[in-house]
Amino acid sequence: MKKTTDRHQAILELVRTRDANVEELCASLGVSEATIRRDLTALAKQKRLVRTYGGATAALVGVHEPEASLEERKAAQREQKEAIAQAAALHVRDGDTVLLDGGTTCAGLAWHLAAREDLHVVTNNLLAVTALANAPGVRLTLIGGELRGSSMSTLGPLAELILSRLTVDCAFLGADGVVAGFGLCEASAQQAYLKECIVSRAAEIIVLADSDKLGRARQQHWTPLQREWRLITSSAADGALLAPFRALDEVTVELA
Repeated sequence: MKKTTDRHQAILELVRTRDANVEELCASLGVSEATIRRDLTALAKQKRLVRTYGGATAALVGVHEPEASLEERKAAQREQKEAIAQAAALHVRDGDTVLLDGGTTCAGLAWHLAAREDLHVVTNNLLAVTALANAPGVRLTLIGGELRGSSMSTLGPLAELILSRLTVDCAFLGADGVVAGFGLCEASAQQAYLKECIVSRAAEIIVLADSDKLGRARQQHWTPLQREWRLITSSAADGALLAPFRALDEVTVELA
C-alpha cells in the first residue's frame, strides 16, 4: 500500500487529467473505498481538489495567487515565448484579419507581423501597438476600454462592445494558465469574459502558452474553450503536461 502522501499525490495526478470516481481510484491505487473517501476528504479540505458526487475533480476553484508584474512576465521564459511567437506567425497569411490578445507572447508575435503586407490586426494589447504602429503594410485597429496597467491591455464593457461588431480570421490568445478540458485561467472576471467574447468572434483560435502555463490553475476566473483550437507551446514542455491536451479531439498541439 502506498504511503498516505504518495497516495494523495497519485490521486491528484489522476484527477488532474479527468474527473475520477471512487471506484476508478480504488482500482488504480489498490486500496479500499473507505481509504479513498478519507483521502478525498483530506485533499478537499486542503483545497487541492473538489469533491463531486461519487468522486473528485481538479481543484480549479478557491485558488488564487498574486499576479506576476509586467516586468516579471516579460523576463519569464523569454526564449520559449520567442519560439512560440515565431511559430504563431507562420499561421498568419497576407490578407488576414487577426486578433492579438493581451500578454507578452502576443506582443512578441506582433513584432513578427510588422513586415507583413495587407494585414489587418485587431488588438487590445498596447505592447503590440508599439510594434505595429509604424508598420506600413498593417492596418491596425485598437480595441478601447479600461486600461489594465499590470498587463498594458484594455478590457471592460467598451472593449466587449467593440468586439461584438467585429469578426476575425484568427485570434491568438494568451492566458495566466491553460488547463485541458477547462480552458483559460485568468486573474479577473473581466479578462476571462473578454477572451470569451474573442472566442465567439474568431474563425480560428490559437492559444500561445509557454510550458509554465500548462495545467496551471492559479486564478479563479475561466474562459471555456468548447470548440476546436490549437495550442502552440514549447518543445521543452514535459510530456505529462502535454498528454491531457493531446487526449482531446478538439485540441491540436504544436511544439515550437
